[in-house]
Amino acid sequence: MILILLSSCSPRRNLVYFSDLTGKSGESQVITNDIEPRIQTNDLLSITINTLSSESNVLFAVNSNNMNKNGYSEKEGFRVNKLGNVNLPVAGNINLQGLTIEEAQQTVVKSLNNYVKDPIVNIQFLNFRITVIGEVNHPATFTMTNEKMNLLEALGMAGDMTAYGKRENVLLIREIEGKRTIIHMNLNKGDILNSPYFYLKQNDIVYVEPDKGKAIDISPNNRLMPLLIATISAVAVLATTFLNR
Repeated sequence: MILILLSSCSPRRNLVYFSDLTGKSGESQVITNDIEPRIQTNDLLSITINTLSSESNVLFAVNSNNMNKNGYSEKEGFRVNKLGNVNLPVAGNINLQGLTIEEAQQTVVKSLNNYVKDPIVNIQFLNFRITVIGEVNHPATFTMTNEKMNLLEALGMAGDMTAYGKRENVLLIREIEGKRTIIHMNLNKGDILNSPYFYLKQNDIVYVEPDKGKAIDISPNNRLMPLLIATISAVAVLATTFLNR
């Protein structure tokens, strides 16, 4: 029985985030890895343009809400094509690829200055989605209204990791301009806070790997363990009773 129990035990694991942090409480660090997301091809952008002319405002008002075929309200946007351009009324194609939101707003304003006076431009991502799957309590895809999202916030939205989630091996899958990058991150280590991958970008996928203990727990063979132990106990009791007669 002891051998059976030992064979089903999984290694002891560290379930504490940043367990190696030994600094004093209140100690501050300069944030150097807060990199703004940049516009990529195939991004969907909301571009709102306001001017002093009501006629021009009507012309640029293309982001109004509409009902899709499923009956849900959705917001139109401007798709960034393979060349990195968006096609705006009057101004035509404007290249926004590789720009931050603030840089893109300045670029659009500069292009529109040739046609309207003092335009006010507001740009937002409509496809800033983060997917969290694996050993979390509520795996899902989350559409964000705020382009600043870090790994801990994403895990919090997914209900945090389960006890089976390997905090020492969280996988980040990121696609940028046709290239896929796969990063392994150890959340037991405090230096992850300074990682360039701590802040997430649009369409990132976070995968939490399960511990080997879960495979043991859900194994069909393991479900028979209580029955096997009970059978062995019963045989031992019967054998002891028989020998004592």
